[in-house]
Amino acid sequence: MELLLGGIALFFGAHLVPTNPDARARLVGMLGLIGYKIGFSIISLIGLYLMILGYKAAPMIELWAPPYWMRHVALIFMLPVFPLIIEAYLPGQLRAKFPHPMLLAIKIWAFAHLITNGDLAAILLFGSFLLWVIYARISAGRRDALVGRPLVTGPARNDWIALVAGLAIYGYFALGGGHNWLVGVPLAAVSL
Repeated sequence: MELLLGGIALFFGAHLVPTNPDARARLVGMLGLIGYKIGFSIISLIGLYLMILGYKAAPMIELWAPPYWMRHVALIFMLPVFPLIIEAYLPGQLRAKFPHPMLLAIKIWAFAHLITNGDLAAILLFGSFLLWVIYARISAGRRDALVGRPLVTGPARNDWIALVAGLAIYGYFALGGGHNWLVGVPLAAVSL
């Protein structure tokens, strides 16, 4: 459990820095923008790696037993996640309705995984993502309002690209073995 907790601390410690403009500016001043980005990336990757190792090695301590049907609910919740992730990098008209699509995707992903996993390691992992993304979204809204950041949108075709590509990736993860490949848990059996 120590690896998981250490990974959570490193990963989210690094991800809290951009939510504090003063702290980020001080680090950029000390390290330069490239140095800051390299340091942020290295710390984030180490944290992510430790979270993965820690989650896999964590003992199974079940705190609650989610009903089996909740897996079907989670599959439905996961439908917009990949289109939203693509929308974050390929903005379309939906960006006007969802100004921070990556944060929304992580929020949905974390919630969907929390309702289907009742063990301590899963609650720590997915719960930390959910708490962080709620904080990050509030912080991003404040920063956007403070600096008057313009909303970046793109052509409506980008929305269609995000939808079609995102649903194709969803299909691969849900039915094509992508989830099993990435985390070692097949999802095809869930729909049976």
